[in-house]
Amino acid sequence: MMDKVIIAGFGGQGVMFLGKVLAYAGMGSDLDLLWIPSYGPEMRGGTANCSVILSDEEINSPVIDYSDAAIVLNKPAYDKFAPRVKPGGVLIVNSSLAKLEDVRDDITIVQIPATEMANELGNTSIANMVCLGALLPSLNLVDYEKVEKTMDKLTKKRPQLLEVNLTAINKGISFVNE
Repeated sequence: MMDKVIIAGFGGQGVMFLGKVLAYAGMGSDLDLLWIPSYGPEMRGGTANCSVILSDEEINSPVIDYSDAAIVLNKPAYDKFAPRVKPGGVLIVNSSLAKLEDVRDDITIVQIPATEMANELGNTSIANMVCLGALLPSLNLVDYEKVEKTMDKLTKKRPQLLEVNLTAINKGISFVNE
């Protein structure tokens, strides 16, 4: 079994951190994994994306032609990566920053106002975690408990971030399950 995920947005939106959370959650589950970052020459405000492959068997290629799922945090990311989600896949769209005109009918699209939901929690920078929560129910190999353990390890030096990130993830999960 394999989960191939693409995450994309502007630099500064936590794209790489979100990819690392998935990758570390896979490591903690003894999965084979691959995390490949890609960013433009400008850091904040430039384009950023990463791909994560999680597998319970050997990964034969680091290339993701078509992903099982994607998280896009803005409209340019949607335009570029929505076509790369395979039919039957899942696309999580931050609808606060991406208003969709052309919507595919062969994939599940979850339009979640992640930036607005993060603002309600008092921290705009956790919109990425809201989107992660929206994606988790669709993944085969990583679940909330694995992500929670990962977040605990990643926030050891700044423990105040653990609660806010987990709250954001739970808000995304609740949005999808409603």
